Amino acid sequence: MYLWVKAIHLMAVVTWFAALFYLPRLYVYHAMARDTGDEQAITYFKTMERKLYRGIMTPSMIIVLIFGGWMLYLVPAWFSQGWMHAKLTLVALLIAYHHVCLIYLKQFDQARCTKSHVFFRWFNEAPVIALIAIIILAVVKPF
Repeated sequence: MYLWVKAIHLMAVVTWFAALFYLPRLYVYHAMARDTGDEQAITYFKTMERKLYRGIMTPSMIIVLIFGGWMLYLVPAWFSQGWMHAKLTLVALLIAYHHVCLIYLKQFDQARCTKSHVFFRWFNEAPVIALIAIIILAVVKPF
């Protein structure tokens, strides 16, 4: 059973991270379209952003949390290991990042977002750093 739970967890992690990488990239293009006044592109980006966030990103996050919690239930000894505390801290930060993405989604939808495309290029790097750290923690278990 553990291997099935782990497999589903990992599939959801891949899907969630794909969305965490792609949504801020859409924000880069949305901000550029806003700056040029391309209303057709802005409408297109709003639709893409909403569908990605609600249809892929959030359901993936929920599945990650459910099956990750299930794995912790199956292997409770992990709670006593430092690498797991660090990993869970990073997961909590990713959940916060996920919700910050929603704030920007709403701001773009209401034409209130003033962040530049350069800001979103940097904003897009946070989940990359988290992914690298989480993989090292989960595979190497350094402490």
